[in-house]
Amino acid sequence: MALADLLKQDAIIPNLRANSKKQLLQELAEKAAAVTGLPEREIFDVILQRERLGSTGVGNGIAIPHGKLNAIKTIAGVFARLETPVDFEALDDQPVDLVFLLLAPEGAGADHLKALSRIARVLRDPEMVAKIRASDNATSIYACLNQEGATNAA
Repeated sequence: MALADLLKQDAIIPNLRANSKKQLLQELAEKAAAVTGLPEREIFDVILQRERLGSTGVGNGIAIPHGKLNAIKTIAGVFARLETPVDFEALDDQPVDLVFLLLAPEGAGADHLKALSRIARVLRDPEMVAKIRASDNATSIYACLNQEGATNAA
């Protein structure tokens, strides 16, 4: 599963400004609503509910908030690079500056887990993360996320 299958270039926010985790999730929900056509409030409620179970901040400044929605037909993502990191209650207590929001249909099961695993694998690559952090536009971030190594990482 390539990240290009989950993320379209118009779903990338290269310089997001947010002052808190809640504001960040609201901005992501707004972008996801524009990309998917689903209600922003519904998306926000689902990802906020998931965060209440435990932070999706995985460490090294990266978070992968996610949720399942009845109304969505295919797995979809939104990626954001923050101008200033925010406290995300991450596992390593480090503030977050790279966020990949993943939304999946209610019955996606294994595909949802495969997509989460794929995203985590790509964002675990220190070289990849450095390139993304150095990029300041959606085109270059999209290119980083979809380059050969990101597509073929096992």
